[in-house]
Amino acid sequence: MAQRVLLCDTTLRDGEQAPGVSFGWPEKEMIARALVDAGIDELEVGVPAMGGAEAKKISQLVALKLPVRLITWNRVVLSDLLASYRTGVEGVAICIPTSEQQIKHKLNKDRGWLLDQMGQCVRNAKQEVGYIVLGLEDASRADLNFVKEIILEAQKLGVDRIRFSDTMGILEPLQVFFTLQELAKLSRIPLELHAHNDLGMATANSLAAVQAGFKAVSVTVGGLGERTGNAALEEVAVALKYCLKQEVRLDLKRLNSIASIVSAASDRRIPRAKPIIGSDVFTHTSAIHIDGIQKDYANYQTFPPESVGRKHSTAFGKHTKSKNVVRLLKSRGMDCDQDTVKELLGKALDRIQQLNRPLEEEEFLGIVLSS
Repeated sequence: MAQRVLLCDTTLRDGEQAPGVSFGWPEKEMIARALVDAGIDELEVGVPAMGGAEAKKISQLVALKLPVRLITWNRVVLSDLLASYRTGVEGVAICIPTSEQQIKHKLNKDRGWLLDQMGQCVRNAKQEVGYIVLGLEDASRADLNFVKEIILEAQKLGVDRIRFSDTMGILEPLQVFFTLQELAKLSRIPLELHAHNDLGMATANSLAAVQAGFKAVSVTVGGLGERTGNAALEEVAVALKYCLKQEVRLDLKRLNSIASIVSAASDRRIPRAKPIIGSDVFTHTSAIHIDGIQKDYANYQTFPPESVGRKHSTAFGKHTKSKNVVRLLKSRGMDCDQDTVKELLGKALDRIQQLNRPLEEEEFLGIVLSS
């Protein structure tokens, strides 16, 4: 049986790098517990090198003794790692810039220095923690041969997982699949894709990486993260199960409640049409669609909304027909003649024009009761 893909959540690290987002201790604990209760595989919980307040929150998370691996994010700098060790986390992610752009113009160093520094940090971490993730920052803009060289060196050093980061969000699925296949065939170490969503392809790229042989993907709740965010946990988890037919440990029915917690903690409203967790994603307005799902849900259903703790609903818009009105009334134990139905529909359409949006079922019933 194929190995299950690991969902490595970084809401508490990369998610908190989203502009204007800062989680206090109660929010961090609530998010961590919700994700763990749902069955997440790993939590990246922050950056201890940021200082006392951040390190304290991470230490508090460690003290909860949650049944999941907690890791921290670190630059390829020993002082960062020392700050992580003091929190008591089980694992560390050591991030190394891999593109010439960043090696030369961010670090002002060369490849030789980077490999040497990587070796020092990994060997040091091996003495202090039980799990090491080597993060390859800006790997999507790096020389592929240099990435391969890093992978081979990481194998010698005993790294547990390698994270290929599309830091700028510039990859597309076909490129991911054909390029990353080479790395998956080369590496004896499990590979993870950390996808950013600058061009709206983070989820698709994550699935392509899995198809290419990657064993883990980075995710955040709602896609929260730096700039346009990361691959969304809920999208990746559902797509793994229903598109790739992969086993998913996560309890998908908890996705909506987790998203609500993160939305409140980050003060970011969930868009109505946001896949999986948006309020409208299982709502049907067109008469054709409503008729279709009444006959067989599979006519307009990719997967059952009940599998993610949701249900189908209908709304009344300009495409609504009389039979949709009749259906709703009968479901509520009401019966009207055809003339009354047409009158009610006319009033609803007038109200829709005034509000410039569809009406929810309860709003339509309000019109019925006031007529």
